Amino acid sequence: MSTPEALEYFYDFSSPYACLAHEEAQRFAARKGVALRPRPFLLGGLFRSLQSAMVPIQEATPQKRAFLDKDIHRWAEMRGLPMRWPSRFPMNTILPLRVVLQLEGDEHLRAMGAIFRAYWCDDRDISDVATLGEVLTAAGFDAETLLRGTQDPAIKDALRINTEDAFARGAIGAPAFFWGDLHVFGQDRFEMLDRIVDGWRPAHG
Repeated sequence: MSTPEALEYFYDFSSPYACLAHEEAQRFAARKGVALRPRPFLLGGLFRSLQSAMVPIQEATPQKRAFLDKDIHRWAEMRGLPMRWPSRFPMNTILPLRVVLQLEGDEHLRAMGAIFRAYWCDDRDISDVATLGEVLTAAGFDAETLLRGTQDPAIKDALRINTEDAFARGAIGAPAFFWGDLHVFGQDRFEMLDRIVDGWRPAHG
């Protein structure tokens, strides 16, 4: 089997676990010497296709929710991210997802990080045009052009295509990593990804 061109990283700003993964994924890719291809997608659209709960963490039992909150903050402390649970959750992320779909390479990663931090660290409303514009401007982007571009039919189609592709390839949530045909779910499985990138083919797929 040929070596994949990049490690694909499907993410949505609405996922705390995708936020926990965004810097670690970049460190991992740099350490392994592989390209990282971020693929923004709509997590709610995936959940609709899966016919699952639209906000799984809110459907959990009180005890499980309490543990998940603790677990998320433990990982944030380990990763050096000053995360705090946002006052607006769940968040409509269509607008910021369409913004980053217009960017590639380092610019995409820089915008992604700024938006993740705005929502998950600074409790900002990234669905609001004015607020998102401020976040983008502070990060050094032409906010007006990017926000205008969110209405481009090609950008809207790109978000739909990424979401459909994630479902078709077996994604169950965010973050979803793909190395070729191998799918790894979650922000805490970089040890597994390490072996996969090195050529491991798990017996059970």
